[in-house]
Formats: sequence, C-alpha cells, structure tokens
Amino acid sequence: MRRPTAFALAATLILLVVPPAQAEMPPQKQTIEITVFGNDPCPQSDDPEEIVVCARLPEGDRFRIPKRFRDEKPEDAPAEMAWGSRVDTMNSITRFTRPNSCSVVGSGGQTGCTAAMLSQWFAERRAMKAAENEGKVP
Repeated sequence: MRRPTAFALAATLILLVVPPAQAEMPPQKQTIEITVFGNDPCPQSDDPEEIVVCARLPEGDRFRIPKRFRDEKPEDAPAEMAWGSRVDTMNSITRFTRPNSCSVVGSGGQTGCTAAMLSQWFAERRAMKAAENEGKVP
C-alpha cells in the first residue's frame, strides 16, 4: 500500500478548494410590472434588458382600495362592537404600561412591584394565621 505524496495531496486539496471556471451566463432580463388606469399609456423602458408588463384597470379604480382588500372584513370590526367593549379592550391591552403595573414598560411600572410584594406578604401572613387558628380549634 502506497502513501500519497505531499504533491498529490496538495493538488487534490487545490482542486477541492478552487471551483472550475464557469461558462459566462447571458444577463437575465429584468421584468417590471406596472398597473395603469384608463387610457394611460404603458411606459416603455430605455434599457434593452428590461421588460415592462402593464396591467390595465378601469379609470374608476384609480383611487380605490385594491379589490383583494375590499372584501376582507375583520372578525372584530369596530363598527360592530359596543363602545363600552372597545373601552374595556383598550384598558386590558394597555394595562401593563400604566403606573402600578409592576412592568418594565411605561413610566410608573416599578411602583406596582412594591404593591404586589406587599399584597403577597399580607396574603401569606393571613394564610399562616388561618393555619394556626385551624390547629387550635377546641
């Protein structure tokens, strides 16, 4: 069994690292898609490598919302919701940004952390007293 020489090993590594020369590819033509309205002319490209494709819509659609967005109706449409429900929704969504929320978001969130800690401490203390009282029942 022969060991490959250092030259053969180096040549093999060079062939693995250096990619073979690639044939030149012709430049790809760029396609531009434009929507025109009414009798507006379709713009022509100055670049011969560019293809311009025009979609023509009626003049009445020029300033309208595109058709794919017109028919979509959100499940939670505000027009179908009572104003009291909207207020409750906004309150619940923005609650974590208000003071006394114990949150890093908002300007007064830190004040709620102390209040939450004190509430937890009092609840634990009441639970301990209730447990002591249950054990001393005559």
